[in-house]
Amino acid sequence: QVQLVVSGGGSVQAGGSLKLSCAASGYILNRRAMNWYRQAPGKERELVSTIASNGATWYTDSVKGRFTVSQDNAKNTLYLQMNSLESEDTAVYYCQAVTTLGAIWGQGTQVTVSS
Repeated sequence: QVQLVVSGGGSVQAGGSLKLSCAASGYILNRRAMNWYRQAPGKERELVSTIASNGATWYTDSVKGRFTVSQDNAKNTLYLQMNSLESEDTAVYYCQAVTTLGAIWGQGTQVTVSS
């Protein structure tokens, strides 16, 4: 079973940047897409960004123009570059791999943005 390890969270001031990484322990067979989710205190987990196997990307409206998802297939690693961070971005961020056999979740990483 492939595992996903998330890193890069931390505390920043509003307007700052962070880059999250999601490293897979091996090749993800039959991968359809990779997702970034986040869950803020007291809120449901929400989908933030998606990158499909063909490279197509999607962002939730609140992060468009500020966040960029990318992947390095040679390193089996997914990234989320987060710029112009806002206090509303404070949440635990998770990565997910969607395959034809189901989903694989990474552990969360805390992102805290102070105003």
